[in-house]
Amino acid sequence: MVTPETIPDERLSRAVRAFLRQELQAPANAVTDFLDIMIEDARRSALDDVLPDLQRMHGASVQLNRFVKSIVEKSGGEDVESFESFHRRVRHDLRNPLNAIKGYSEMLIEDMPPEHALLGDLEKLKQSADRLLAQIDSMVKLWRPDDAGPQPSAREQHVVSNVLRTVEAIDAAHPLKGLGEGAAILVVDDNASNRDVLARRLAREGHAVTTAEDGPAALDLAAARRFDLILLDLIMPEMNGFEVLRRLKAAEATCDVPVIVISALDELDSVVRCIEAGAEDYLTKPFNPTLLSARVGASLERKRLHDKVVAQSADLAAWNRTLEQRVTDQVSEIERVGRLKRFLSPQIADLVVSSGGERVLESHRRAITVVFCDLRGFTAFSELTEPEEVMTVLREYHKVLGQLIHKHEGTVERFTGDGIMVFFNDPVPCTDPSLRAARMAVEMRAQVTALLEKWRKLGHELGFGVGIAHGYATLGPIGFEDRLDYGAVGTVVNLAARLCAEARNGQILIDPKVHAAIETQAEFELAGELTLKGIQRPVSTFNVVAMR
Repeated sequence: MVTPETIPDERLSRAVRAFLRQELQAPANAVTDFLDIMIEDARRSALDDVLPDLQRMHGASVQLNRFVKSIVEKSGGEDVESFESFHRRVRHDLRNPLNAIKGYSEMLIEDMPPEHALLGDLEKLKQSADRLLAQIDSMVKLWRPDDAGPQPSAREQHVVSNVLRTVEAIDAAHPLKGLGEGAAILVVDDNASNRDVLARRLAREGHAVTTAEDGPAALDLAAARRFDLILLDLIMPEMNGFEVLRRLKAAEATCDVPVIVISALDELDSVVRCIEAGAEDYLTKPFNPTLLSARVGASLERKRLHDKVVAQSADLAAWNRTLEQRVTDQVSEIERVGRLKRFLSPQIADLVVSSGGERVLESHRRAITVVFCDLRGFTAFSELTEPEEVMTVLREYHKVLGQLIHKHEGTVERFTGDGIMVFFNDPVPCTDPSLRAARMAVEMRAQVTALLEKWRKLGHELGFGVGIAHGYATLGPIGFEDRLDYGAVGTVVNLAARLCAEARNGQILIDPKVHAAIETQAEFELAGELTLKGIQRPVSTFNVVAMR
């Protein structure tokens, strides 16, 4: 039996006031809110025939709330009214407006067709009035001064016990723990009217609302799906809001879901305990709809920012996990490009790497245009000249030729002193290998001629010759594990080398295949048929005079 004598200290008045707010004031305020929504819907839908009765019911609900507020204020003060006075006020002052609301609801329901837009809301309003009338009878039982008469229900005693535990003072030295639209929101309240009003208001703001009538149902829903926000009543049977909040914050799946506590308790200790347990915010019943909307919007915005930070942290963690592999891959790619650039122009080397790696360099057969060039008289020059001067000449010579090889995207097969072998159409195919080779050779001749004049002034008598041939060859890596070059093997290589050896200073000798490929784009002079070492038949040769 819950009586004033069973409660040891001043917590009684605080508990009584909170209990009345929870069990009377909040439901009564929900009735008024519900009627506000119905009147708005009736006006929006031009249902003028029901507006007068709805407004009468609204007036009765305002009177009801005024009476409830008066009872709540007297219940917690020093001048606590007697049981007889409380009984009389509850029986008369509260039942009269409630009976008026119920009566108007019944009349409207009887007159409405089944398809009427407000029929469902009126039935809910009548049910709310019936529940509140039943609750008034339960209130009287909790204020009996002796054990005589009907006993309060187990639920009523449980609710009062929860209130008393809630308003227990906390240690002052105990420290605190540390506007979206279309959000998924869970509303938890054991009072059906409160749940419905909250759900309707939130749904009007574009949110997807799910409701739960008690703590266990709320926990099951929160575990089964993801919510952006939870509105939680504090005083509920079976499992109170504190326990629900504690379990939500303890579970990994729901610990980061913001919770706004909405309760009839307005004690500072209760607010502190909720914030300490992890609540995002705290609103007292009856709540202001505008304030509720603002608090919901602010909580959802903080949740959005929190989710963004979590996502960014996850991306950063994933990036860190793969950083070592990325570095390894990049170093490997740099090494591969470095190897390729030993015999490919930089742009061709980059293209080979970007197209899937060095598989294109595996042994294969392809038609290529081969260019051989060297300096005439270089052997005698190197025998009679100091090595330092020979190296200077070679550096100048290789610099000029190397720039032109890169410009025309040729592949360097080898450097052998003054001799250089370059080929086109491999490893990256091109449509005009012979034309590219001829243009490169003509530019080489022009720039090396300038060098020859410079060297001649230094006493170095040198010349420059080129041989070009087109045909099939086998291409691939040549060498051993620690030293590989990319080379070509075939008759076309030997033919180009022999043409180069036969070329006089300033000549660019080409075979018939190259001549046929560039005939319309160059000027030639016939060089005659040559019998070349290693070539069975005489070869018709041409000297490239200039490009057109």
